[in-house]
Amino acid sequence: MTHHTKSLAKQLHQAYLNHQPIPFLNPEAAVDETLGYAVQQELIQQIQSATGSTITGYKVSMTSKETQAYAHTHEPAYGTLLSHVIKASNTTVNIHDLFSPLIEPELVFEITEDLSNHPTVEEVLSKSKIAPAIEVPDARYIDWFPHFTLGDLLADNTATGLVIVGETIDAPDYDTLGQIDMTLSHNDTQLAKGQSSAVLGHPVKVIQWLAGKLASHGKSLKAGHIVSSGTFITPIRAEIGTYNVDYDHIGSVSVTFK
Repeated sequence: MTHHTKSLAKQLHQAYLNHQPIPFLNPEAAVDETLGYAVQQELIQQIQSATGSTITGYKVSMTSKETQAYAHTHEPAYGTLLSHVIKASNTTVNIHDLFSPLIEPELVFEITEDLSNHPTVEEVLSKSKIAPAIEVPDARYIDWFPHFTLGDLLADNTATGLVIVGETIDAPDYDTLGQIDMTLSHNDTQLAKGQSSAVLGHPVKVIQWLAGKLASHGKSLKAGHIVSSGTFITPIRAEIGTYNVDYDHIGSVSVTFK
């Protein structure tokens, strides 16, 4: 790990500790994809040293052409989930403990057996359970969304904030999982509808992409990992109140911001 990498990670970690957002690293730091993932890994190690959190899985961002366009990229990106960012459904969060959070309705895959580096559809489905979830992306940059570069996003752990997870169920069949309808409400007012087909065409494809990308970094998806697999809709800014998401065939999940 180079001094430059450690220094960039320390800037982000200090922003996290001080709860003071910082300017983007780019263009001055020239953070590309390779350096971005390296900074992310160092940042995770610094947070782990400070908190004792363990790696519990990954989140995948930019799983649609619309969200990829924000960072001028043509593939998704992953962030690393630590144990302290996973919250159960119906939890209450102080919105002022976050920076500038968003709301993303997503499905979580709970990996029940180690996955190969290039899993088939059948392997993913047979080694996963599914849960309704709400990802709450959050970044340590000033006015971060949607103005980030890919390198900035990757370095700050791909804007990991919180992941709110409901009850797991056995994975539905492939066709059903590819057409899950979702309704998002805020304080009982409907905000948006979406479908799982918006997530890289099918959520299983996200797990296949992630397994391959992790393998290229010397990592893999292990039993017990969870994966937040990508938003059904364009992200929206979180506000005080209760968000509820209903997923056909999967279940519901909610989070309250105060």
